[in-house]
Amino acid sequence: MLIDTDIFIDYFNHGFLEEILENKEFRIYYSMVTKKELLAKQGLKDSEKRAILYALKKHTIINITPDIAVRYSDLVNEYPEIAKEDALIAATALQKKLPLLTRNWKHYRRIRGLVLFGSKGIMNTIH
Repeated sequence: MLIDTDIFIDYFNHGFLEEILENKEFRIYYSMVTKKELLAKQGLKDSEKRAILYALKKHTIINITPDIAVRYSDLVNEYPEIAKEDALIAATALQKKLPLLTRNWKHYRRIRGLVLFGSKGIMNTIH
């Protein structure tokens, strides 16, 4: 499962979805974009940065590959209204055939083939 940035933010701020993010039975992935977004927060203290990096080490990062870049380009052309960061996260999920766990389902709901999960289970599968 690919985890969107908002889910990590909720986890760091409120402990939400701890049962998923701290469960070793789940294979959790995150995009390079998510790492960038988490570490780019204004006023981030060194202790917060260390905590973020420590938490991310428990999971698997997916770097941007040529295939993900091509899928990203296709998404930006097909869905010009989607934010570039969201398009890159969606491209990662699609290319790696991973469902995306997000609270921001409205950012992604129109993307064909993308499986979205939220706090209420499967939120969207458009084929």
